[in-house]
Amino acid sequence: MRILKKAARYFARKDFCRKAIDERADLSAFKEKLTLSIVIGIILIALSYAIGLPTVVAFGAIAASMNKPLIGIIGGALIYGISTLMFFMGIKMAGTKYFVALNRWLARIILEKILGDEAKSAYPLPLGKSGSEQSKR
Repeated sequence: MRILKKAARYFARKDFCRKAIDERADLSAFKEKLTLSIVIGIILIALSYAIGLPTVVAFGAIAASMNKPLIGIIGGALIYGISTLMFFMGIKMAGTKYFVALNRWLARIILEKILGDEAKSAYPLPLGKSGSEQSKR
């Protein structure tokens, strides 16, 4: 437990975690109305799952039935690559804002669980100072 508390104290000094604790980071970003970019991103993520593995399996079955393995090897890899690109584009369009909000909230919750009240008062950073400057004092 001592190592866990030391690690938590270390991360509590970092700007990202310190700001999350000081600003009482929450999940309010998830309550906002969805924008067109977010909707398109979610659709791209769903489509990537829908066409990814099922199409690779279909190409494999076609290649096996026609006794031409290159159809499965090349076609499956190509479709899977396209599916992966769609997934990453969807994550970029839909997830960046929510990913940051979720990580800030998780950092605050985890550090407060491990450190208790010490997380709220320990290692406050003056504005404009980084964690490395704070540790030199």
